[in-house]
Order: sequence, then structure tokens, then C-alpha cells
Amino acid sequence: MTEDLGDIRAIRIEDEMRVSYLDYAMSVIVARALPDVRDGLKPVHRRILYTMGEMGLSATSSYRKCAAIVGEVMGKYHPHGDVALYDALVRLAQSFSMRYPLVDGQGNFGSVDGDSAAAMRYTEARLTGIAAELLGDIDRNTVDFVDNYDGTQKEPSVLPAKLPNLLINGSAGIAVGMATNIPPHHLGEVCDATIALVDDPDLTTDDLAQYILGPDFPTGGTIYRFESRRNQFTGEWETVDAIRDMYAHGRGRVVIRAQVAFEETRADRMAIIVSELPYQVNKAALLEKIAELVKDKRIEGIADLRDESDRDGMRIYIEVKRDVNPHKVLNNLFKHTPMQLAFNMNMLALVDGQPQTLPLKAVLQHYVDYRRDVIRRRTEFDLEKARARAHILEGLKIALDHLDAVIKTIRESADVENARTNLMSRFDLSEAQAQAILDMRLARLAALERKKIEDEYLEVIQQIAELEDILANPGRVLGIIKDELTELKRKYAGERRTRVVDDASREMTDEDLIADEDVVVTISGRGYIKRQPVGTYRRQHRGGKGIIGHVTREEDAVEHLLVANTHDWALFFTNRGRVFSTKVHQIPDASRQAKGIPIINLPGIQVEAREVPMATITLPNFEPGHFVVMATRRGTIKKTPLEAFERVRSTGILAITINEDDELAWVDISSGDDDVIIATAEGMLARFAEDEVRPMGRVAAGVIGIRLLKKEGDSVVAMSVVEPEADLLVLTETGYGKRVALTEFRRKHRGGQGVRLIALEGRKTGSVAAVQQVTEVDEELLLISAGGQVIRTETNTINRYGSGARGVIVMRLEEGDRVVGIAAFRAGLAERGAIGDNGDPDGAGTPGGDGSTPAR
Repeated sequence: MTEDLGDIRAIRIEDEMRVSYLDYAMSVIVARALPDVRDGLKPVHRRILYTMGEMGLSATSSYRKCAAIVGEVMGKYHPHGDVALYDALVRLAQSFSMRYPLVDGQGNFGSVDGDSAAAMRYTEARLTGIAAELLGDIDRNTVDFVDNYDGTQKEPSVLPAKLPNLLINGSAGIAVGMATNIPPHHLGEVCDATIALVDDPDLTTDDLAQYILGPDFPTGGTIYRFESRRNQFTGEWETVDAIRDMYAHGRGRVVIRAQVAFEETRADRMAIIVSELPYQVNKAALLEKIAELVKDKRIEGIADLRDESDRDGMRIYIEVKRDVNPHKVLNNLFKHTPMQLAFNMNMLALVDGQPQTLPLKAVLQHYVDYRRDVIRRRTEFDLEKARARAHILEGLKIALDHLDAVIKTIRESADVENARTNLMSRFDLSEAQAQAILDMRLARLAALERKKIEDEYLEVIQQIAELEDILANPGRVLGIIKDELTELKRKYAGERRTRVVDDASREMTDEDLIADEDVVVTISGRGYIKRQPVGTYRRQHRGGKGIIGHVTREEDAVEHLLVANTHDWALFFTNRGRVFSTKVHQIPDASRQAKGIPIINLPGIQVEAREVPMATITLPNFEPGHFVVMATRRGTIKKTPLEAFERVRSTGILAITINEDDELAWVDISSGDDDVIIATAEGMLARFAEDEVRPMGRVAAGVIGIRLLKKEGDSVVAMSVVEPEADLLVLTETGYGKRVALTEFRRKHRGGQGVRLIALEGRKTGSVAAVQQVTEVDEELLLISAGGQVIRTETNTINRYGSGARGVIVMRLEEGDRVVGIAAFRAGLAERGAIGDNGDPDGAGTPGGDGSTPAR
């Protein structure tokens, strides 16, 4: 209840608090914390940029002290604390805060470690080139100007903003009862989406998301598009496209991870190398967090931690202990540190002075509508100016056409005022035209100068017609918007920094861009892998030395060699009986001199400590009716349906249960009714029917395939499914070899010691190193030594001998080197195969694994 007491009024305190708080809240919302949807700026940033433009601090001018800039802004437009003003200026210059910095700073402007900028008296700044696009045309009546805080100056209520700044640089702020958190985006993608919306206003947010893949943070990192969420109605877990869901509603979250790689250290350990961090993560605080977790034993297995960042980029070095799986350490780092975090987007901005949460399409539509208004006002300004100039030129032309009469009129006039009046009345001129004639210099009376006036008049008339056509045709305005966006993309877009993975919505995948070709894959004993085109190796005759195909480190021998297609699947079977999968094209392409990368760096490969990939098979698909046949060093054999390995987790799945004194070493593909052969290091071979081995589940341990001789060092060196009409190519460690007809070895029951395959002669031949099934039809061989020496030759250059013969020199080796592998292939065809590395029995081209791993 209000009672009037003269100058004093009684007011309910709750009413006064409500009104005052609402006034305060709206002041914070409109004048401090939230950006405008049109230029994407808060008032403080807008005032800083406008003041710097007024000071002439363009991208090509000299730098000015930040203290001078802050003082100018504070004195004219922003009467708040200089510290807050300087902080806002600093953020506009930080390349790790702004995707496209608007201020070019000189001096210490802080770092990703959380270091603060130097005092404003030490630093200098000017505008960047892209900031000029926000201020462009501001002097052409494109925006409204309002009084400053004390009414002594005029400031723009919004900038013309040729850039879609709200999206490309994002914004964050906390108002009263609401907050905004808009991520930065790639300029090229935003321009493409806006142009598409101009062309088709009926596009949906999903359509626009085809152009904007997701946020593009200045610090890089990796965004995961898909996220598992529990349905609030059914309670079931479902996979959601987090990015499209976020854009559709104007709010949501995406998960960002640091960009990491694995590196082998000199101490034979693995190191996790962090090259990019999620947006707004403090690197120094992250290192402290990791050290604290290690000290508290919440993360175990880290041996060393240091920051190796320099001017070339970020590099955090995390060394893992020798017996620890680096993937487990990395997963713990993602779980317990800001190396993985969720970015919660809330696209809240001011629309006509009111805060609104906007989906992606609404943001772009508001920008297009605003630019349409800016271009209209700019065109009207230019048209008014052109018309004014044409009016003056028309008066000058009248004066030139009646030059003697004009001169006489002026000479007969008593003063300037009388002369102006006389000209206006005698020649029907306006006051502006008469004044222009009076101001005209005598030099303009020359014939050439008179021609210039006439030409200028024609040019202005054409300009007026062009501007009037733009105003009369809305389609031309939209065309100007598109042209400006195309030019902005060309000048400033650059490359995307943040990767977006699992983008299943795109019709074309990265794999579609991979050439369909045969490649040679080599793997060293220390787990370094690479691929090369088959054409890298030219053909040679038997007995050649070959070329270096794989540069090895000291005490690191090449142990796996296979020929595959870039679009094949590669299944890696480890000594402990687990299997991992990846695509062949994801194996890095490297030169002959390169050693490759650690196999642990391949997608989907997370091996445990003391676990080594031993056998590899490649296949185009997981066709039902086929089996994976596996053999261990100690002679155990097993087969499992191929489709059991179609979906392999990144942590691997179990393929066979292995005894402690044994290891899985050989894998092949069968059709279910083939023969199987197993060869040993002591030159014995067993052949038996595959149906003697029943199909088993993945966790089964298998049955006895061959019994080893009781000699030290004897073990299985090869296993394969028999191919019709094939020969066996046998190579010893010293390079002796031969072909033997498979018909010499008749089928027996599994579990025996086998029959003699090759005559061994101690040091002269060494043990059997590799056994390969070959044919003479267009087939070629790649032979590789532990030292990385590779020879490519045709099968028919190696002669046939009986099972009791030693053979001849097939590959001449350097002193101390030894043969480790063979791969057979048909040049230009997909049909490839090796013993333990066998092709698809139906000729579909599914080569197997290493096919040549020697006993260790």
C-alpha cells in the first residue's frame, strides 16, 4: 500500500527490491554479459574495436600502447575498471582463446599455461585484418549510433559485421539467471552454410550441419560426434548424434579429447605425446593434476612427465613404465584429467535486445537478415551521395555551357551572396549548385577539365542506376551477401584445427578417397609397421641380393611380410591369443628407408605388456562359411568361424586360450573341408584333413596338430590351408631354398611327427625359416631378411627338388643376416597368399598373416 506524504512515499520493500533487481539484471544481460546475435560482440568488445578503428590502428598501421587504447575506451565509452577492460582486450589478441583473433598484440599477451599478460604499459596492439571486416562501412550509415554514458560522444549500437562473428569466434558469459557458451567454428564452413541458406531458406538445421561439421576450437583436439545416452522415456541406451542434437536445440554437449600419439623411447618404453589440448584447458594446471594423481597412486604406470613445448608447438611427454599398457594409462588420463572434457554449448544471444536460445539455423538467419539491412542502408547512403554529386555536376555543366553569361553575372554582382542569388535566379540553380560554381577554380575551365566533368557525370549516372537496381531487386542484395562471404572464406578461412570423428552422416568417407592398390606390409620384431606399394620392389633373378625394404633399429629384425589391398581388413593376432583389427590403408605409407611407426599407434590396437602381434591376416570381408585356423609354437591347432571376428573391440578380443609356455604364431583362412599342413624348424611337415579339427568357440584352447621332435629349439615355423596344385617353397635361415610338390606329402592323421620336408646341414643351411605355398601362374615372391633386405622374384626361377634335397641358394645374405619371410602375390590381382598367410580358398583374395615368422 502506497501513502502520499509529500516528497516522501512509502513503498513496499519487496516491490522496490523486485524493480531494482530486475533493472540490474537487465543491465547485466544487455550491457555486459551477452553478445548480440548480429555482430557476436559484447559491449566492451564492441567499444574496444570501434575505438581502435577511430584511432587508426588498422592491420597495416604501427602498434600503439595498450594503456593508450584502454584509456581512450574508458574515457569515451566504457567508464569501468581499466583492469577488466585490459583483460577483454588481451583475450581478443590470444590465438588460443580466439579462433580468429581480432587484435594483433605485440608483447606478452599470456599463454596456454595460464600466464597473465604483461602490464598494459608494456604491451602494444592494433587491429587484425579480419577485425576490419567487422568495422567496414561503419561510416556509411549502416548502423545506428547512440549517445555514450555522458552524452558527449556517439558510439555504434552494433557493428556492420561482414563476418558471422558470433559463430566463428563464439562467446562465453554469465548474466543474471542465465549464461551463454557458444563454441568457435570454422569460417569456411560457416560461410558455406550461410550461402546454402541464402540459396534455399527452407533448409533445416540437419541440412546446415552437412556444411558445419562441428565446433572448431583454436587449440585443436578431437570431438566425438556420437554419444551414448539413456532415453528418458524408455530407459534404454541409444546412440545420439551429439553435434546435430546440439545445433537443433541451441544447447547440448560434445566430448573433446586431447590429440595424442605413442612414441617408443630409447629406454624401450612407450611414451604418450600430447600435441593438442581441449579448448580452455590450462597446460600447467594439467601437468600439476597428472603429477598429483601419480603421487596419490590414482594413476599408475607413469615413469616420467615433462613439458617439451616450444615455439614450434605443444608437446607434453608422458613416459610409461616398461610393463604397463600405455592405452590403459591414456584411458585413465582421459578419465581423471581435463585431457577429456565435455563442452556444454548454450547458444544464448540478444535478439532485438532480448535474450534468446537459438538453434543453428536461427543464428544464421538472423545474420543474413542483418546483413540484408546493412547492405540496404549502405546502398541508400551511396545512392544519396551519388545523387548529391550528380546534382552538383549538373550545375557545373550548366555553368560550362553558359560560361560567358555566368562570368558576367558574377562580375556584375556586388558580393558573394548577391552572386549566388543571381546565379540561382538566372540559371534556375539550387543553392548548392550555385555555391559549387562560385567555388570552382579557373583551371576547371580548360577543355580537358571540362571533359573530366562530363565523364564523371556519366559515371555517377551509371552508379545511380546500379544502386537503384540493387534496392529494387532483393535477389541482388542476397547475391552481394554471397559474394562477400565467398571472399571472406578465401582470405581468412584457413584449415580446420579440430578433428570430428565418427561422422557417419557424411556420404563420402575418408576410405572412399583411398586408392585401391596392392601394398607390401612389413612388421619388425619390435612392433614397427609400415606399408609400401608393391611396385617399390623390381623383379630380380634367383640368387640376387635385393634391396633394403625396411630400415631396422639395432636388435630389431623384420619378422612379418604380407601383400594386401589397401581396402582389406587386417587382423593382428598376438602371442597371447588376442586379436585386433584395422584397415590396411590406416597403416602408414612409408619409404623403403623408414622404419614405420609402432603398431600400437594404429587405430584399434591396444596390446598389453609383453604382448606382441605375431600373425596377421588380411581379408576384404567376413564371408560366412569360412574359418580362422590358428596354430601355436608348440603345435596346437584350432579353428573358429570367421564371422566371430567381424566386430573387434579396440581393447581386442580373445581368439584362443594359450598355455604359459606357448604362444600363438600362425593364422590362416579355410573353407571347412581343406587339408592343413604344419611345418617345423627341424624340417618336418604334417598334412591332415581339416575336419579332424572341429569348430570351436573363441575361448577354446585347441587340439594337438603336430608333435615336435625332442630337439632343443624345435617349434612350428609355418601353418597353412592347402591350395590345389600348389608347390611348397622352403627357405632356410641362410638363404637355401627349393620348391617341393605338395603331392609328395600324403594326408595322415593329426598329432603325428610328420615327414621330412628338407634336408638340413647344420650351420650351412640353419633351421627352416619360412615355408610358402606357390604356383607358377603369374605368381611373384617377396623374400625378406631380418636386416630388412627384400628381393622380388618370380616363382618359376626357383627349381623343384624332392623332399630329401637341400635346394640351392635363393637369396644371398650379408654376414650375420638371416631369412625371415616370404609373401606370394599375383601382380595387379587381389589373389594373394602365403603359408600361414594364405589366400581365400575360393580365390577371393584373402591373404593371411605374416606367413613367415621364424622361431624366436
